[in-house]
Amino acid sequence: MIAETASSPIASASPEALGLDPAKLERACEIVVSHIAGDFHPGAQLAVARHGKLALYRGFGNATVDPSRPVDERTLFPLFSNTKVITAAAVWTLVEEGKLRFSDRVAEHVPGFEAHGKEGVTVAHLLTHQAGFPAAEVTPECFMDRERLRRAVCEFKLEWPPGSRSIYHRTAAHWVVAVLIEAITGNDYRDEIRKRVIEPLRLTREMFLGLPEAEDHRAAAMYTPRQTEKWPLDPMVSAPLFRRSGIPGAGGYATARAMAVFYQMMAQGGTWGGVRIVSPRMIDYVTRDFTGDLVDDYTGYPMHRGLGPFSLGQSGHPGLGAIGHPRTFGHSGVGTSYCWADPTSGLSFAFLSNCRRDNAWHNKRMDTLSTLIHASILG
Repeated sequence: MIAETASSPIASASPEALGLDPAKLERACEIVVSHIAGDFHPGAQLAVARHGKLALYRGFGNATVDPSRPVDERTLFPLFSNTKVITAAAVWTLVEEGKLRFSDRVAEHVPGFEAHGKEGVTVAHLLTHQAGFPAAEVTPECFMDRERLRRAVCEFKLEWPPGSRSIYHRTAAHWVVAVLIEAITGNDYRDEIRKRVIEPLRLTREMFLGLPEAEDHRAAAMYTPRQTEKWPLDPMVSAPLFRRSGIPGAGGYATARAMAVFYQMMAQGGTWGGVRIVSPRMIDYVTRDFTGDLVDDYTGYPMHRGLGPFSLGQSGHPGLGAIGHPRTFGHSGVGTSYCWADPTSGLSFAFLSNCRRDNAWHNKRMDTLSTLIHASILG
């Protein structure tokens, strides 16, 4: 078990005190250990929280393998698409300030975005992956150049009419969200996300969009499945630009503890540590199922997307646990991670690892772990 320190953003309590079965939590840890022993990934973190307290926070294996560096409580893992919900949370705050509506057309705030037929794209389209340009890309030279980035997203071209289909926008939609945040606030989107979400949660040491060079020593390396004795580094993540740029839909870094806190905030109706991030009504709204049984053409199944996270729904969702309450909501990170909250029980969960497995195996792993965590609820 990772020990609680004075700098921890959340107090700890025993599983029993939080109404959780410690044997179920321990079994989840045993499965993670078995996956590391089976060479599915070098290292991981697992965190479980309930009712504002941390029931479990454990590190496993190695953050880096050459040289060997164990995972500890301060290890930061790449979040990949878990970043999308953090970015979306900044949008929620703008809506609550009356500076934006989910029904607003992006072009109302970003002049020029209407080019190539995009005048009908709304904020809700972006957050539910129905914007119509899933294959659009932003080149690396735009990552740290605000004006270049704005021009790049304005040049995105529609592949189908907005709102007519659901197809996962890997990074394109959230690059537009970043430009939208900058257009409304006049500030760099990374600074706004830090100010609006990360700082109020007291996570400035455990959650980053744009990892400072001074924190590189804490970052877990990301690997691809090994075929020989050596673990191959993921070339995208190992590039300094990836760490610095804070790609709004894929480039965050955090600890599992930080992600458990982020989802505790949502499980508690938008408030953490006496600080209100957004209202309970906002959390209820953005975690609703806006796409229902509409099949996402990228994943091949209904995603039950909200305005940031997706939900388990009545028909289920890979990775969120078969026995979870339908209101359970969260997000995954490509083949590596999963974070979620169950607002009906006050439970939040975060698993982060450092090898990009295929999604079929990853979803099966996460369904097993998430089901165990749901089963740990005693009442």
